[in-house]
Amino acid sequence: MDWESIEVGQEIEPLVKPAIEKVQLVKYAGASGDFNLIHTDDETARKVGLPGVIAHGMLSMGFMAQHVGQLVGTYGFVSRLKVRFAGMVRPGDVLTCRLKVTNKDQVKRTVSLDVSVEKEPGQVLTSGEAVLTYY
Repeated sequence: MDWESIEVGQEIEPLVKPAIEKVQLVKYAGASGDFNLIHTDDETARKVGLPGVIAHGMLSMGFMAQHVGQLVGTYGFVSRLKVRFAGMVRPGDVLTCRLKVTNKDQVKRTVSLDVSVEKEPGQVLTSGEAVLTYY
């Protein structure tokens, strides 16, 4: 989205990711180098008290990075992305990434965003902030 189109208070069209599949978790383990079996093996996950495998927290952060990166596109770059994880993502979960513009600095040409990933409306699993720097 170009600089002129962004306004403080604006809620950006959400990015909805299809249901998480176990094969996606296996692929992400290989891509990230995080082979902790709680992300790929139900038996191991249950042994440590989980209901089954859980997604890597960084997977939901990756979805958020995709969303903010697509927002700024070729008009600039993501200069900051900071999140905290508040809930688990499980196979079958559909995730919705949400962005809200909180500040637009005309001098620095930056846009600040509140970011979140929800499993269901109001059930935030990942939240944080991002800053986009425009050329």
